[in-house]
Amino acid sequence: MAEEAILGFLQTKEEISDSGQFAEERGIDHNEIVNVIKSLHGFRLVDAQDIKRERWVLTDEGRSYIVAGSPEVQLLLAIPSEGISREELQRRVDPSVYKIGCAQAIKNKWVEMGKQLVSRKVQHVEDRVKDLLVRIQNGEIVDHNDIDALKRRKLIAPQTWKGYSLRKGPNYTPKRKKAATDLTRDHLQRGDWKDLEFKEYNFSAKGQPAEGGHLHPLLKARN
Repeated sequence: MAEEAILGFLQTKEEISDSGQFAEERGIDHNEIVNVIKSLHGFRLVDAQDIKRERWVLTDEGRSYIVAGSPEVQLLLAIPSEGISREELQRRVDPSVYKIGCAQAIKNKWVEMGKQLVSRKVQHVEDRVKDLLVRIQNGEIVDHNDIDALKRRKLIAPQTWKGYSLRKGPNYTPKRKKAATDLTRDHLQRGDWKDLEFKEYNFSAKGQPAEGGHLHPLLKARN
């Protein structure tokens, strides 16, 4: 399917500019497209040029924030309007949420950590961290300052995407002929040997290692 799609497209178009976009538009897995491109390029049916793009992906911690919300918002929501003791607040939230949430909520001036009570300084907030992570997951553009902030918190990580752009190669054909490995009697009888394409032999390839032999039983008995 992938091979037919590539060769068929190049029959009427000059170039496939982005293998990733090409795969997405046709509902084909990009890894399948890449494997076919490598094969077609090897037989010079297409000329392929590398494409590399840097993108940001969510870490496991970042993905967990999309589900549960950022720790600072989780912490704020656990604080009732009348306030709460530190001990009780620690019992209400996960230890990691308490540690990270306190640091970020204090930085954002959302809470006040008193000697007796932890109280809210604001009643309603937007979970901007979660919103940014959702946007990144959806492939949307995010301001570089926000990227830096999320990167420092290890909620996102860089990932290099690799793909190809394609043009017709010197051996291009709309449909690839299956290369034969041997000339057989059937080929000669049918007369199709004239149009066959043969796989190139690798004369430098090494054969299977030979296993050690055994003495003939009579040779063992000669002494």
